[in-house]
Amino acid sequence: MGKLVALVLLGVGLSLVGEMFLAFRERVNASREVEPVEPENCHLIEELESGSEDIDILPSGLAFISSGLKYPGMPNFAPDEPGKIFLMDLNEQNPRAQALEISGGFDKELFNPHGISIFIDKEQFYATRDHYFTNSLLSFFEMILDLRWTYVLFYSPREVKVVAKGFCSANGITVSADQKYVYVADVAAKNIHIMEKHDNWDLTQLKVIQLGTLVDNLTVDPATGDILAGCHPNPMKLLNYNPEDPPGSEVLRIQNVLSEKPRVSTVYANNGSVLQGTSVASVYHGKILIGTVFHKTLYCEL
Repeated sequence: MGKLVALVLLGVGLSLVGEMFLAFRERVNASREVEPVEPENCHLIEELESGSEDIDILPSGLAFISSGLKYPGMPNFAPDEPGKIFLMDLNEQNPRAQALEISGGFDKELFNPHGISIFIDKEQFYATRDHYFTNSLLSFFEMILDLRWTYVLFYSPREVKVVAKGFCSANGITVSADQKYVYVADVAAKNIHIMEKHDNWDLTQLKVIQLGTLVDNLTVDPATGDILAGCHPNPMKLLNYNPEDPPGSEVLRIQNVLSEKPRVSTVYANNGSVLQGTSVASVYHGKILIGTVFHKTLYCEL
């Protein structure tokens, strides 16, 4: 009798996990394909072929690029190479990427850069925690169960505190051009949270913009204030990589962010034949750099 009860409980448990997994696949667009949207004046950057997970551009046109990310469950085309930070001057007619030399006793062999942001300010900033658990298996079940335990942190030399919580997977984060608002990408929830920043650095949510695609990193167009979002149209292809059916890429532009009806348009979309696993897009004077988690990097003139 005891064995029978145990088998019944096991069957019920497996059934529940199966249902949750199917619901997770539905949530993350596991069967979605994209229609191509490709600007004419684009080419791949030769020096960046092992990922460019995040990109940030200074007002001067200098772009800093994190490359070589080794992330559990994701492909890696240069597993024996350490991560690097590249620099590109977008004022040049044909800009090239150059790896920066990191000095000061830093262990370069263990360098594994993920997101990157540049700020010119006092030593204080916001950061996101995209998973509650550090164990990869527990992180997977965290997403399956839709726990919403991730959050946004504020750091300064005087204090560290949680300023926003309740996200499925708080990931990309950036600030508006006037420094009044903070934008947070919730990957698994497929949306962007618009947060008002207060004098004590706390955040209050004003609205959520649903996008229908998994949003990774965010940047702001300094000329217009629009949000540029690097997105994963089908993340299951990232987790189960098949070179014959690779993950696609998608870049969205969100205009009139604070209005009742923000306008969302597609800047770039590809089925993986050119660019796989887009994670970020950053613009400067009509030029755009589109980065990926582990693949190549695209440069376009819009």
